[in-house]
Amino acid sequence: MKVRFWGTRGSIATPGPGTNHFGGNTSCVELTTDSGDVLIFDCGTGALGLAAKLMSRDKKPIAASILLGHTHWDHIQGFPFFTPAFVAGNVVDIYGPEGSRGCLHGVLAGQMEFTYFPVELDQLPAEINYHDLTEGIHTIGSTRVATQFLNHPAMTLGYRIEADGVVVVYLVDHEPFSDDLWRAGAEPGRIESILHAGDRRHADFMANADLVIHDAQYTPDEYGPKKTWGHSTYDYVVQMASAAGVRRVALTHHDPGHDDQFVSDIERRARTLALQCGTGLDVFCAYEGCELSLEPEAALQPFVTTAPFQASVADRSFRILVVDDQPDTLALIVRALEDEAYTVSKATSGAEALRMIAAQLPDLVVLDYKMSGMDGLTVTKALRADPATLSLPVLMLTAMTDEPSTRAGFAAGVTDYVTKPFSVPQLTARVRASLTRTQRPEAPTRP
Repeated sequence: MKVRFWGTRGSIATPGPGTNHFGGNTSCVELTTDSGDVLIFDCGTGALGLAAKLMSRDKKPIAASILLGHTHWDHIQGFPFFTPAFVAGNVVDIYGPEGSRGCLHGVLAGQMEFTYFPVELDQLPAEINYHDLTEGIHTIGSTRVATQFLNHPAMTLGYRIEADGVVVVYLVDHEPFSDDLWRAGAEPGRIESILHAGDRRHADFMANADLVIHDAQYTPDEYGPKKTWGHSTYDYVVQMASAAGVRRVALTHHDPGHDDQFVSDIERRARTLALQCGTGLDVFCAYEGCELSLEPEAALQPFVTTAPFQASVADRSFRILVVDDQPDTLALIVRALEDEAYTVSKATSGAEALRMIAAQLPDLVVLDYKMSGMDGLTVTKALRADPATLSLPVLMLTAMTDEPSTRAGFAAGVTDYVTKPFSVPQLTARVRASLTRTQRPEAPTRP
């Protein structure tokens, strides 16, 4: 298996003398398997050089698969210049996360409207196929591909590629679920010691990979004011990868404000931390033109999930109950979820919420932690004590990010947390991810 980086920059292209080494093009990574499958992760401005390389090969028709993490502009802006799509006989399959406020065809067509670009999407001569994905296990060509939602203020997929006895995982854009990585009193550096269930799930997804390509846009000092923007720090990535038994990490999605000297310093600091972790993890900052040839170093351990394929959320309707005793926050959440075409009801207290749930079981509860009277933790415990609501997903809203509060919530049965203050895109993305993972059986009849 071969991997080549064509674009390593995040947010916006930054060409110039200060980015000559690590590169100024936005995200684009090419992976080629021994059987000839061509998988392209993201289609930022780096896709221009990749397209030229593909077109320079022999005259056989080109078949390529583009795997978009999500459809923010820095990840798709190279597609109008992906020249294989301009040649009849070529086949381009485009994959991306379902739920990005429009199908893939619609999103890509939007940036190629005649107002912005001289050739419209439907005028391209190649055969272009679109695949909206949820979480699960998929087959692309002869390659096994696992997908999992990331923590970003848009529906974003991570991809785990298993082929040729090698595992490559692509995780861009993603940020930590919790401010604290390790549980107090637990041995750091182990997956089971990770505090937040979302971070444990993330580590499990990259477990024992030969190569993890991971967003590391910020330093720890930069992260605070940019929390909820959907990006990671290098120390989070190194510690997670070390705990997951990863062999090599490529840090990517470099911030547009970081020049080569700055990124080199991040690389030095990340390598020092990796040595301190003591797992033998190899870390480097990805740069344009970097080529890797990956050979099996151990028996491939395929990713296993209890739900190998999640049904489409777009084909189902959902009822959501929002519970908050703050009128402004309640109105904001209800309006945001109704804009996403969910059927939304609301309660202003824990007691009212339990009465409403008993009368009509929703598909998801969005629940504030701190409320007067019965708080969110007490509501969650009551739900988990009833067989009818034992598996009802509960998305907790909280400003309490300390470890005892987080552990108490998960112990009570909270499914996931959204930390205040949050953005509407962040909330709606987490709601959709929770609904995608929901495979709740029909509720038993209450006595």
